[in-house]
Amino acid sequence: MFKNIEDVQAFGKEQMETATASATTWTMGVQEIAAQTSDYSKKSFEATQGLVEKLIGVKTLDKAIEVQTDFAKTAYEGLVAQSTKIGELYASLMKDAFKPVEQAFAKAQAGAK
Repeated sequence: MFKNIEDVQAFGKEQMETATASATTWTMGVQEIAAQTSDYSKKSFEATQGLVEKLIGVKTLDKAIEVQTDFAKTAYEGLVAQSTKIGELYASLMKDAFKPVEQAFAKAQAGAK
């Protein structure tokens, strides 16, 4: 596989570059997921505060149930949308983070033939 020391050095350099690219992509992806989760948590907290304010101003039980039902429906839809978005971010992260490793593996396989 290796004919001389330069080949070994080049191989080591390629492996380090692959690991660095993968780690960089991973870090950026995790930061994006954390930012999205934090943003969703903030919006959810604000929506809950709005619910409490509405419930305080309600005069009848029927209106309170209506307000709570609307909130639950909206919260559920938001959760499903956020879960889908986070799932897509994780899938993209995995694909992008392992792309340099896949390329290095393919190159190594081609060189072994």
